[in-house]
Amino acid sequence: MTKRVIRLSETHMMAYVGDKINVDRVSNIAALCELLGEQFPHLIEIIPSYTSVMVAFSPLEVDGDVLEQHLHALLRQFESLQSSVEANLIELPAYYDVSVAPDLNFVAERNQLSVEQVIDIHSQNHYTVCAIGFAPGFAFLGSVDARIATPRHSEPRLKVAKGSVGIADQQTAVYPAQSPGGWQIIANCPVSLFDPDQTPMTPFQVGDKVRFKPIDRQTFIELGGVL
Repeated sequence: MTKRVIRLSETHMMAYVGDKINVDRVSNIAALCELLGEQFPHLIEIIPSYTSVMVAFSPLEVDGDVLEQHLHALLRQFESLQSSVEANLIELPAYYDVSVAPDLNFVAERNQLSVEQVIDIHSQNHYTVCAIGFAPGFAFLGSVDARIATPRHSEPRLKVAKGSVGIADQQTAVYPAQSPGGWQIIANCPVSLFDPDQTPMTPFQVGDKVRFKPIDRQTFIELGGVL
């Protein structure tokens, strides 16, 4: 797919930057969103994803034709866009134990690894926040090492515990609240990742880096973890 802009409605546009997930492209997407927000301060919302950016606007505040022209201009220089905002490195505590991680053993067995190897591989990587969605505060992180990449469950669970750290193919994420979900759960993060009463409501921004720090049972409980 070539880069393109599509008008979804009178109030929404979608800018496509590619058709394949590429973590190296995330910083360019973050820069595009930043520049767009500076050029059009009255936009309702800018929503980045793996391969696209959706823009919501009011026709009473923003000229759609002008906005579309600017999006095309940004796409033409997409590869050279650089964000002025330095990416944060966010360290998240994670308790890797079958008491909170029902799929830890399965991920190890499927990939012919020990549980300790799965933990080491998952926690030694620095992940990039590629998108935020599915649920408030749910950050899609890439890319998971191919040695532990594992497909989703064929049938999602009806309840996945708050704080569950999951793997889905080459993505990993933390469930910020209890919800249905089909990811392979290998750990639990005891800290809150979404609070509607705080500003910002979540610590993540697209382009940030995340690493998981293994903790023991006592630390997990002290930080508010629930067994």
